[in-house]
Amino acid sequence: MDVEWLRKYCLSFPATSEEIKWGNDLCFLVVDKMFCVSSLEAPYKIAFKVSDEEYETLSVSEGFQPAPYMARAKWVLISSSNTLSKKQWEQYIRQSYELVKDKLTKKVRKENGIE
Repeated sequence: MDVEWLRKYCLSFPATSEEIKWGNDLCFLVVDKMFCVSSLEAPYKIAFKVSDEEYETLSVSEGFQPAPYMARAKWVLISSSNTLSKKQWEQYIRQSYELVKDKLTKKVRKENGIE
């Protein structure tokens, strides 16, 4: 997994954009809400939202840790892109997108064609 693959995958979701924040972090947003954040330089550190149930398990699993500043919102941080297979990356990033998208109001989802 590298940043170009991550960009292509994240930007394939409807109503998704990207921004550089905090100087060196690439953030992917659905409408205006972040669903994935990656450092721009290797070794890549990637953070994303997980379900409440998964957070309890993943945040203490090898290769994972609670994401700084975002742990209260159930985000985890992975410090090595080799921690997950490509299929697992796709699953977790898609899930993060869906979790964040589902928190948007119905009106916002409809306005952005992501209902």
